Amino acid sequence: MDAVAASCSHIERALGKSPAFRKVEDCLYVVKQGSTYVMINVLPTGKENPTDKAVVRVLAQVVCGVRPEASLFRQLLILNGQLRFGAFAYVPDGDLVIFCHTILGGAEMDPREILATVHDVALVADDYDDRIVARYGGQRMQDVVEQSALNHLFGGAASPDRFDEDL
Repeated sequence: MDAVAASCSHIERALGKSPAFRKVEDCLYVVKQGSTYVMINVLPTGKENPTDKAVVRVLAQVVCGVRPEASLFRQLLILNGQLRFGAFAYVPDGDLVIFCHTILGGAEMDPREILATVHDVALVADDYDDRIVARYGGQRMQDVVEQSALNHLFGGAASPDRFDEDL
């Protein structure tokens, strides 16, 4: 079994029984925890044979539509120096703040490590999303997903104010 397939197998065994776990497509999974969604992506990294080696990237989109201010970037860098693992980053496309950590995949990947990584990434994202939104604007990812669902259900006309008026 190649490293990518072995990594996917470990992830599915470790997280598959959780009702919060979903397989999105090959090598891509999502877990909902608190107000955040954690994405797990298995990436091949071998040079000669790409699937000989793999890494597992665990990422949470913390805030969408944030105001890109120097004080935010400074605060994220300070946090990166204080956290025991993982790092915050800013993605200009969508004005996103993400939190990400990558571990080694493959046959020797420890299922407890993937559980701990997903758990810790979710905790950090869930802890900081409200703080970032309060100071720099934007939306938590849970709010983005809920708004998208409402828009889908009501044909793009959904807003909390309009919903309340209709009642």
